[in-house]
Amino acid sequence: MRRRLLAVLMVLMGAAALLLCVPLADAYARGRTEHLLLQRRSEAVRFADLADRTGSEADRAELSAEIGRYAQLYGASVVVVDAAGATVARAPGNGPAGREPLTGAADACRRALTGRSTDRLPTVRPWGPRSVLLAEPVGRDERVSGAVLMAVPTAAARRDVTVRWSLIAAGAAAAFAAAALVASGISRWLMRPLLDLDRAVERLAAGSLKARAVSDTGPPELRSLRRHFNGMAEAVADSLGRQRDFVADASHQLRNPLATLVLQLENVEPHISPGPGLAEHARALDEAERLEELLDGLLALARVESGAAEPAEQDLAAAAGGRVEAWMPVFRAAGLTLTAGPLPHALPVRALPDAAGRILDALLDNAAKFVPSGGRVEVRVTGPADGVAVVRVADDGPGVPPDQLGLLMRRFGRSPEHQNLPGSGLGLAIAEEIARVSGGRLEVAANVPRGLVFTVRLPCAGGGQPYTER
Repeated sequence: MRRRLLAVLMVLMGAAALLLCVPLADAYARGRTEHLLLQRRSEAVRFADLADRTGSEADRAELSAEIGRYAQLYGASVVVVDAAGATVARAPGNGPAGREPLTGAADACRRALTGRSTDRLPTVRPWGPRSVLLAEPVGRDERVSGAVLMAVPTAAARRDVTVRWSLIAAGAAAAFAAAALVASGISRWLMRPLLDLDRAVERLAAGSLKARAVSDTGPPELRSLRRHFNGMAEAVADSLGRQRDFVADASHQLRNPLATLVLQLENVEPHISPGPGLAEHARALDEAERLEELLDGLLALARVESGAAEPAEQDLAAAAGGRVEAWMPVFRAAGLTLTAGPLPHALPVRALPDAAGRILDALLDNAAKFVPSGGRVEVRVTGPADGVAVVRVADDGPGVPPDQLGLLMRRFGRSPEHQNLPGSGLGLAIAEEIARVSGGRLEVAANVPRGLVFTVRLPCAGGGQPYTER
């Protein structure tokens, strides 16, 4: 946005500079042309007076000598004609103007013979014209007896125009550069609080409730917006904090009476005679234990969402190898095959403490519950790629329909086919929240030909250096 604002300002300033400089340059060129006309017309009037007084050969010789000296001195070509258009005296100039044909001389001569002087010249600019033609009548009114034609070189005038145009262009460039510096400062002053606010909103949307806009520069409206945003962020963080505190406190407070209830149910069991009552007692004890597991999950989720822990560096490859080794007996007891692909020698990531192990525990626990006996589960670690390390947990279980994949990450979410299996329905939600707070994400997709594949992406630490397999 700053580049677009700066581009608009630069275009406007460039247009303003052109609108000021072009008329100024053109006005100077016209003024210099007018000055040239006045200078040379006074000389033409003098020659016309001399031609009007010529009555003898001596007068004509004096006129020829006069226009000859003028032509030699100024490089102009001068021609004096009588009323019939015949040449009375002629002095070709020694400059470029004297060697060029007098373009438009016939028209100028006819105008002069009718008593009209040249009152306008073509505007002199750096590229031309190289000479201009002016005519002055000899005599006045009905007594016009001839005309004086002058081809005047414009080298000096063009040089003056070039110098003045160069000064105007240099001044315009300097003014444009100064205006560009001012515009850059103004755009930076305007955009700094907006960029700071954008970063704060991005961090807040990513779950960092401590994110605040800190820039105190810019217009009063943007400073007021920053204060309102920080107040809103404080209110949202306070509200979410109270909700999480309530969930954590409620889960913690309910654990003690629930543990007492489970203990009492276990103590009552020996005093129940075999029969329907014993089966009901067993179901009640299972439900109490399930409720205890649910409270543990809610407490863990509240702790993760609170964001109290700071991300730290950890070895993803070592964590994956350790969790696979720890879960191997569980999978063997369930008749499942757990394998791990080639692990990197070391793959440091930056995440919440033990985030990799906790996420893998949730994924492997989910696979152990829902993959039937005889199935296979594979854990593969790859990276770094674009600063991200990837863990894939794939199984060949029954999977879920594509329209139900979104339910797996929801809290207490389960597909209709798995409603009666043990568990709280919070494991994957907690794993997804841990990955998100760590700056990564957890994704689920259908495996080919069947089953599910969970993909965990975590940011690498230290820029993600290449690794060697072990």
